[in-house]
Amino acid sequence: IFCKTTMATFNVPYVTTNTSSWGPPPKSDESSSNPNAPVSRFASLPYAPFGRSDRLGRCADFTTQSFARTGDATAGYFRGRTTRNDANKNLEFQYKVDSEEAKEFQLVDSSNVRAAGAQGGPGGGGKRFVPQARKRAQNAARLRQLNARRENNQNVGGVGRFNQPQRTRAGGRGGRGPGGRGGRGGGQWRDRIDRQASVSVRPDWRRVEDIDLGKLSKGTSPLSSLVDNSSPKGVEDLAFAGFLDQYNDQYDKVSTRTPAPLKRVETKEFYPVTTTDDPVIEKLAIDGKGTVFATDAIISHLMTCARSIYPWDIVVQKLPTGALFFDKRDASQFDYLTVHETSNTPPAPLGNRDNEEDKINTPERLSLEATMINQNFTQQILRSQKYRSNFDLPNPFWDEEDNDGMEPASVAYRYRKFDLGDGVELVARTELHGLAKDNKKVDTSKIALPGKKKKKKQVEVEEEQGDQYMTAYALNEYDPSYASNAPPARPGTTINWREKLDNQPGAVLASEMKNNSFKLAKWTAQSLLAGASQMKIGFVSRINPKNAYEHTVLATQTYRPHDFASQITLDMGSMWGIFRLFVKLLSDQPEGKYVIMRDPNRAIVRIYGVPMETFEESDEESDEDDEGEAEE
Repeated sequence: IFCKTTMATFNVPYVTTNTSSWGPPPKSDESSSNPNAPVSRFASLPYAPFGRSDRLGRCADFTTQSFARTGDATAGYFRGRTTRNDANKNLEFQYKVDSEEAKEFQLVDSSNVRAAGAQGGPGGGGKRFVPQARKRAQNAARLRQLNARRENNQNVGGVGRFNQPQRTRAGGRGGRGPGGRGGRGGGQWRDRIDRQASVSVRPDWRRVEDIDLGKLSKGTSPLSSLVDNSSPKGVEDLAFAGFLDQYNDQYDKVSTRTPAPLKRVETKEFYPVTTTDDPVIEKLAIDGKGTVFATDAIISHLMTCARSIYPWDIVVQKLPTGALFFDKRDASQFDYLTVHETSNTPPAPLGNRDNEEDKINTPERLSLEATMINQNFTQQILRSQKYRSNFDLPNPFWDEEDNDGMEPASVAYRYRKFDLGDGVELVARTELHGLAKDNKKVDTSKIALPGKKKKKKQVEVEEEQGDQYMTAYALNEYDPSYASNAPPARPGTTINWREKLDNQPGAVLASEMKNNSFKLAKWTAQSLLAGASQMKIGFVSRINPKNAYEHTVLATQTYRPHDFASQITLDMGSMWGIFRLFVKLLSDQPEGKYVIMRDPNRAIVRIYGVPMETFEESDEESDEDDEGEAEE
């Protein structure tokens, strides 16, 4: 039986090609004329081009420009990010208003509708919502305009470039300081002052060494290997000169309720003489008593220079014998005390301000005021001449023939030699300001017997242990709000002495440690070099904040120099290590004159080699002026 086999047939469907885009092509003449062309189901449907990387949108997007006019709070934000680049895309899917239908509507009210809570509604406060990023941009633009106006005004007034305070943020972006983004105190600004150097560097000066104080204190400086923090091997007294008066114990009882007015001592003469002008040091150098010579003010300044902020300079002379003499310039401000040097809000320069209240609160006037207060305080707290103790040598700087009714201040000069090792012997002239009784408080309380609920009674008995050497210094109260245009201080940054000094003296001292860290460290180092057993610190304040000439003593505190050094975190080993570093660096240099100066705006100390005639012109001019006055 034979079966007829029929082959299966396969009809190739009609496929159209689209050369312009993806998807089915629009209806063309070719497809309409071809009978095999199927009827397209998508012929009347719109199609929008897309890409695989495109972000999927919303099925109902109300963030278009038409909706933004309704006053939605976040419409401006989405309009800027979403519809700015997509305004002309997918026009086929957007709602189209029939022109014939639109003619039937009439505009009734053209005023903007205010949404509740956004503009003047309940809880809105009448303010428009502004994003935080736009606020920051507006504030930055406003501050740039203010700074430009301020710089123009200062340039017109002739103020130097280094004396112009610049408005800078206390903390950077993301920082934790005041004004930093994300930190407390956002929006707080402070003045940073670009200062001038204490002496201008001349072209013929040779740079010897740069010392980064920050790296040196951390031990990461290349010079850290030269630092020797060991204590001196021995201390020897070479001579005593001058006299000392007895301390008046009544000033220990002074308080804010019973203050003592500060008197001006106009019959006392003070002698801040430099090293090379001291006749006693000159004789000790001739006798070969040491290899390094300096005063306690210069030594303590170098020991604690890591805490300094203001620029300074010290002159060093190296003799052919290898001896080093540390001096200060006659025209320098080295002996003047600073006020709020290490504070977050230091005193600002006068600039273009002519107000008398601002003139007395400039750094220069405050420094002069603090120095005057310190000198008057050290003499006022002493008793009369009846309790005076004289030393073997008289005051080497007082001339009996040319005294004009003046007498030297109660200061004793103690010349001491410190053996620093490696053949280095330091001869220092130190100062003592008085003699004080050693009043030790002895606890003689009795132990309570068992069975009795009697409280333990504290009885304090003072036993005099003889006279002790002491030093005296005075802190003067300064509030940054004294200036007329000063911004309001943050809570807790300033302490009123009259309110806290009696009940919380530790809080006042802690505030002064922060604002005058360098000054307190220098005083402590001077007391330790002089071998003083006590250090008296007086707290002096203005009677009227607008009067810089009348003051009152609010309290007097007594400290042991070693204990006080521990309180202010002053390490004796680090102090001697820094001073030894300066001696080693200069000992390796040839004979000549050198200048140690601090950078005015950075924590860097530089050593320069200068010609021998440097700083001698001012001395010659002063000598000529003196001769001219004598001839007249």
